[in-house]
Amino acid sequence: MATIKVHQGDITTQPVDAIVNAANQRLLGGAGVDGAIHRAGGPAIMAECDRIRDQQGGCPTGQAVITTAGELAAKHVIHTVGPIWNGGSNNETELLKNCYQNSLKLADQHGLNSIAFPNISTGVYGFPKQQAAEIAVATVNHYFDVQSTTLEKLTFVCFDDENYSIYKGLI
Repeated sequence: MATIKVHQGDITTQPVDAIVNAANQRLLGGAGVDGAIHRAGGPAIMAECDRIRDQQGGCPTGQAVITTAGELAAKHVIHTVGPIWNGGSNNETELLKNCYQNSLKLADQHGLNSIAFPNISTGVYGFPKQQAAEIAVATVNHYFDVQSTTLEKLTFVCFDDENYSIYKGLI
């Protein structure tokens, strides 16, 4: 079973095999963690996102794709598209679970040993932070319980104090 940790700081500085990007469906960069990753990683990430977009039109909510990490400390970026919170009646919980599951599956398919997740969908997408954290922790714990995995280390990287406090209470 992988070691699960919580860290407060900047996900773009994590020296892991993959950091997860809370991306948008068009893989165009944007605000929050998505913009920070693209700015810090340089143009190589966007060039691979462009190729993915040309091949499959983007990345649907709940799915994940992998690219280089460009100039980041990580080796790869796994881009996943979290759900926009619409009160909880539009399958948001299942879509958020899928973000974590599909990112972990992609990491395993590439033989990665370490991964760092941001707090997916809790920024401009408005998912309630406590609920999102509970879904994230339960989903990764379940994944590690039922899947054979190459992952040895998983870190939830929280940028703000509130998410950090929530995750510390759950791990």
